[in-house]
Amino acid sequence: MKLDASETLIRMVEDAYSGIIEGTEKSKCVPPGCWAAGSDSQPFSEETSTTPHSLQPLIVIPGDGAAGTSSQWQAQPNGDAGEGSGPHIAPATMSYQKELEKYRDIDEDEIMRGLSAEELDQLDLELQEMDPENVLLPAGMRQKDQTKKTPTGPLDRDALMHHLEKEALEAKEREDLIPFTGEKKGKPFIPKQAKREIPKEEQITLEPELEEALANATDAEMCDIAAILGMYTLMSNKQYYDAITTGIIINKEGINSVVKPDSYKPVPDEPPNPTNVEETLQKIKSNASDLEEVNLNNIKDVPIPTLKEFCEAMKSNTRVTKLSLVATRSNDPVAFAVAEMLKVNKTLQSLNIESNFISSAGMLAVIKAMKNNSTLTELRVDNQHQNLGDTVEMEMASMLENCPSIIRFGYQFTRQGPRARSSTAITRNLDLCRKKKKV
Repeated sequence: MKLDASETLIRMVEDAYSGIIEGTEKSKCVPPGCWAAGSDSQPFSEETSTTPHSLQPLIVIPGDGAAGTSSQWQAQPNGDAGEGSGPHIAPATMSYQKELEKYRDIDEDEIMRGLSAEELDQLDLELQEMDPENVLLPAGMRQKDQTKKTPTGPLDRDALMHHLEKEALEAKEREDLIPFTGEKKGKPFIPKQAKREIPKEEQITLEPELEEALANATDAEMCDIAAILGMYTLMSNKQYYDAITTGIIINKEGINSVVKPDSYKPVPDEPPNPTNVEETLQKIKSNASDLEEVNLNNIKDVPIPTLKEFCEAMKSNTRVTKLSLVATRSNDPVAFAVAEMLKVNKTLQSLNIESNFISSAGMLAVIKAMKNNSTLTELRVDNQHQNLGDTVEMEMASMLENCPSIIRFGYQFTRQGPRARSSTAITRNLDLCRKKKKV
């Protein structure tokens, strides 16, 4: 197939490559002393040197062997040079420059854009033949692409995965030529422990009974003796304290034994809260005399309207003294209902609403409602989902100072000021309660 554009590019590269080699070889053929000054053909010397432009290159040809000269070099002038005429250019160099002028105005990019895929592949192949080891190219690009294949059919990924899995399952495993029997050959290596000789100055002479007892003592007994003597560096902390706190030999494996953790008995999880929500609510509404404590802790499936009904029923109840709503997912509507209940109820003594989703607004309503309550002695509101903030903590401290009936208050303060005021108020309330009991 005739490729005009690609052949043009290949011809350009070949001419440039051969021109470089030709120029290099010609420069190597010129021996020293073959440059003439002016028009003379004598070798160059300092006496004949006039200006740098008067130097003329000479074409050097080998001598004629038939004339009796054995490979003698003969210098011929390149042309007549007048005075100040400048250096002359060899005919080979001029022909090379004329050859290059043919390709000076060619647009290589336009030629490359006009090549087809087959022509580009042919050009790539020609360039590889000219310079197969191009060090300027990456290693992965020095060889032509050989991965182009026509597809055998449409791609079906699921079918391909199924085929690969089927082949993997049906492929037979290679049988071992020599089956492994698990037999151990030889004896295990046991290093010999050299006996340490005690120097004479370190030798201690004991009574015969003590020496006999120590010679027959086991490792466990030696461990207990070391613990009793206070040599705690020879054993672990567990071995040391076990030997001291117990009156029997507790170490069964000796000083160099592996330390194992204590085996603890598994503790089962606490059973769920057995309180019947509907039955308890009916008892509160009917003011049952046998119901003094309502515990709804950790019952997370109680609806919010049901919790509000509990608070509404507690307004008229005169029997219940302790109400606990810990971890019942109570939120601000429940807190507002609790606040309304505290304003009316005069029987409740303990209220626990910890670990819920009450915000600062709901907590402020509960704290402000305590101004109208004089019977509640215990209030626990800690561990809410949101941080209550400084304003709520200051209201808590003010409430404790103005409510002498509160002697137990459950909340972890984050500020030093409200914490100190609350501690002082609780101490004062306890003193007042103690004085009332004495009277």
